[in-house]
Amino acid sequence: MSQYDLMIRGATLVLPTGEQQADIAITDGRIVAIEAELSGSSREAIDAHALHIFPGLIDAHVHFNEPGRSEWEGFATGTRALAAGGTCAFFDMPLNAHPPTIDARSFDLKYEAARSSSLVDFALWGGLVPGNLTQLDELAERGVIGLKAFMSNSGIDDFSSVDDLTLYEGMARAAQLGLLVAVHAENDQITSALAQRAQAEGRTGIRDYLASRPIVAELEAIERAILFAGETGCALHIVHVSTGRGVSMVLEAQQRGVNVSCETCAHYLFFTEEDVERIGALAKCAPPLRSASEQEALWQHIFASTLPIVTTDHSPAPASMKTGSNFFKVWGGISGCQSLLSTLLTVGWEQRKLALSNIAALTADNVAHRFGLAPTKGRIAIGADADLVLVDLSQRVELRTPDLYYRHQHSPYTGYTFRGKVIRTLVRGQTVFHNGTFSPTPVGRLLKGHPHHVGHEA
Repeated sequence: MSQYDLMIRGATLVLPTGEQQADIAITDGRIVAIEAELSGSSREAIDAHALHIFPGLIDAHVHFNEPGRSEWEGFATGTRALAAGGTCAFFDMPLNAHPPTIDARSFDLKYEAARSSSLVDFALWGGLVPGNLTQLDELAERGVIGLKAFMSNSGIDDFSSVDDLTLYEGMARAAQLGLLVAVHAENDQITSALAQRAQAEGRTGIRDYLASRPIVAELEAIERAILFAGETGCALHIVHVSTGRGVSMVLEAQQRGVNVSCETCAHYLFFTEEDVERIGALAKCAPPLRSASEQEALWQHIFASTLPIVTTDHSPAPASMKTGSNFFKVWGGISGCQSLLSTLLTVGWEQRKLALSNIAALTADNVAHRFGLAPTKGRIAIGADADLVLVDLSQRVELRTPDLYYRHQHSPYTGYTFRGKVIRTLVRGQTVFHNGTFSPTPVGRLLKGHPHHVGHEA
């Protein structure tokens, strides 16, 4: 009779092929058996009858701002929020840490901060900025998951946007290194000029800000980035696409053979521009929230499996930065990494009848494949890491401010009632969250993709 470290019995597993009731056996942090009424014994057992088990979510886009701006968030609080929401791994962006992650030294500083306090596994993005082309090699050697560039003003003085030559040459070097490049795609000339004009004319309200970042600015930048990627042979990822037309441009480029993918964020699927007027600064982001028709176009792509990744772009800040009469000067970032699974279960599964297996693909399997973490991460399978989320889908839970585990307890999602409750989150077989209690020991490890085998979009 087999002896395991942990057995989880009686759950409904969310698999790529659908849902299946089975037991899971875990040894040395890996899944070693999946069977109905599995025989054997274990040092620990979890009764998961009436629960669903999802593969641990992978949030490929967060800003935890450490080192240097940990008063905005930090790995300790940020990863508690992730664990409570069912996320078992994250990719931290090079900004808004100070210094930003643009060379070996800054990578090492961030790695030590994450290693010492992260409850879940992590990968680190490197930055592509003017002047650091010669540092890209050392970032690749450290194991960055990819390189991030801003095609518009980042809002942070120490992380400059790229001019076209920097982006083109950076992509060419990234292709040689086997690294993927991710871009914030908005045309800076359009958005900056519109913002300056509006403020000069005294138009500083919410609708004025939304009008200053039109869809055309996003589409033009996506097209330009795709052109550069095709010319250089660089793998490209467009972050936080807010419009269905942007996704369609990516799809058309894929059909021409360009190695390009994209993601959207949970807030574009949950909120619209009308919500910004009602909620205010907590719902400000860039690109901004769009109309209901644009949101519907994103959902159509999700159901067609042409939009394969959903992230949060969690970008927190102290409350003092989320206030002011001039909406242009309010910090533009949404706190949402705790609510990724809740959002998709509610507006996806409950309201739109999106299959649970599709939600698992959007938040885990497709991410792992695109960024070279499969087959270890991203799905419930023998040999994979036991990154698992136990969820009670029968429950409906209102998200209250005291329930937020962020350093600053504000989010546009508070006050909403969500379908499903995360009961337990395991990272490599270790419980990091269970019914409001967290592991006292940080267990997060650095994840490195396989840069020379960056996959096409799943």
